[in-house]
Amino acid sequence: MMSQVGKLFLALGAANAGAAVALGAIGAHALKDRLSPKMMSVYHTGSQYHLYHSLGLMLVGLLALQLPESSLMQWSGGLMLAGTVLFSGSLYLLAITGKGWLGAITPIGGLALIAAWILLAVGVLQIG
Repeated sequence: MMSQVGKLFLALGAANAGAAVALGAIGAHALKDRLSPKMMSVYHTGSQYHLYHSLGLMLVGLLALQLPESSLMQWSGGLMLAGTVLFSGSLYLLAITGKGWLGAITPIGGLALIAAWILLAVGVLQIG
């Protein structure tokens, strides 16, 4: 029987990867003539990090299958998901709306992503 946490993070990672591809396509096709080059770059950064961290979330899910009781994997996955929403989401919204205050949210998401990767590393080092 698969770990529920592992299954959850694998499914969330896969869903996020699909969303990242869809949002990347929207940016590349529907928004390329509507956004300034600077805002297009911001949008592109959000899309790249969205896809990278979708794969990271799937990695957490795979490891959580092997370590179903690991609170570090659970925290890593939760922080990676929250960080992706905050980091990439704020960049998407900043690029589309031009509301500069959204840029203040991005570093919070970035810190969550950094913490997620650190917890993942510590969790891996604890594997017996």
